[in-house]
Amino acid sequence: MTQSATTGRAFVFGDNIDTDVLAPGSLMKLSPEALATHCLEAVDPDFARTVRPGDLLVAGANFGLGSSREQAAVSLKILGVRAVLATSFARIFWRNAINLGLPALVFPQAGEVRAQDLLSLNIQDGCLENLDQNRSYAIQPLPSHLLTMIADGGLIPHLKRRLQGSDA
Repeated sequence: MTQSATTGRAFVFGDNIDTDVLAPGSLMKLSPEALATHCLEAVDPDFARTVRPGDLLVAGANFGLGSSREQAAVSLKILGVRAVLATSFARIFWRNAINLGLPALVFPQAGEVRAQDLLSLNIQDGCLENLDQNRSYAIQPLPSHLLTMIADGGLIPHLKRRLQGSDA
């Protein structure tokens, strides 16, 4: 089971970050690991090199619009992004992220976070703390069944666990 709390740096992006920026269509023939090295390079050429496991991606409205490619969420997971917080999400990206075990959380105050702020996120409690700005926020919580699915590593691992009868 993955931990529900994490502390990491904020990587901040604006509105309308599309799946082609997260996982460029022209590079779809690459392995998932190679594709991840190009994640967000069109808007931040250093992102894939500087993001570290546990860091958090904070964005504006309509995050993940565009095609339904799940490689967008896969790339973020490979790079170690612990969660995506945005003012709103494109529906298909949100569902892909959750299915892959990557928390995608609605956070209306995303514009208050600065790049590289140190954030502490407790997904279970629905609390985000900006340690650099000494501010706390309530985030829209995910339903308990989705938290369980994320803790299991995503939809496929969750279904395997349930089918094996270990959900009791």
